[in-house]
Amino acid sequence: MERTGYVVLFTLGMTVLVALLLSALFYGTKEQAAINEDVFNKRAILGAISDHIDTNVKSMSDADVLGIFNDQIEQVVLDMDGAVVDGVKAEKIDMAKEKKKPEATRKLPLYVYNKADGEKFYIVSVRGSGLWDEIWGNIAIGSDFSTVAGASFDHKGETPGLGAEIKDNPVFSRNFKGTKIYDDAGNYTSVRVRKGGAKDKMHEVDGISGATVTADGVAEMLYRGIKYYQPYFEKLKSGKGKPIGMLVE
Repeated sequence: MERTGYVVLFTLGMTVLVALLLSALFYGTKEQAAINEDVFNKRAILGAISDHIDTNVKSMSDADVLGIFNDQIEQVVLDMDGAVVDGVKAEKIDMAKEKKKPEATRKLPLYVYNKADGEKFYIVSVRGSGLWDEIWGNIAIGSDFSTVAGASFDHKGETPGLGAEIKDNPVFSRNFKGTKIYDDAGNYTSVRVRKGGAKDKMHEVDGISGATVTADGVAEMLYRGIKYYQPYFEKLKSGKGKPIGMLVE
């Protein structure tokens, strides 16, 4: 009985000790983990305009990533009618949570990159479904509100070598650069991901061999996700949109 009691007390003591150590480790690294996640997300957003930044985004230091965001990125939050939501920073919008809300109540983050020469790029965030789980991306639109200036994608659980190529293969995202989201008649088309290879390079990109469902998911995500931003872009084109020029504090 004494030996059994000792074993129970020893086990209980070790359990409490491990729990305390894990709690201390969690709270001790929580702040740094939040910083790392913030930099990771901002680096992904800048990935959509990597060809328009002098330094390679992937090799850029964390300080440089934050510097670009502080100095050259304006953050805007929109409602589904294209109106600016005051007092909220785009980086505070969680697209995974917004996707679960009724469509009419969602909020949209918009990042505006200002080059030194005055050119602007509008980076929209899109989210959809792949074969196994959610996929998402950041798409940079030029100041004509029609030309794709760059794109970056990520996923939660697509198959390595197949659907995961939307992130792992830089050629896939690079193919979006220069495509158009409107046809010559001014109709919104987005950009299609075509199985068997793009035939219209202005409005299509090559699909991914063996990953048709993921590629279709990307195409649907882009069509729906970019279209959400069209009410605001139409206001900007007509001169009726709220001017972008002040960062939200």
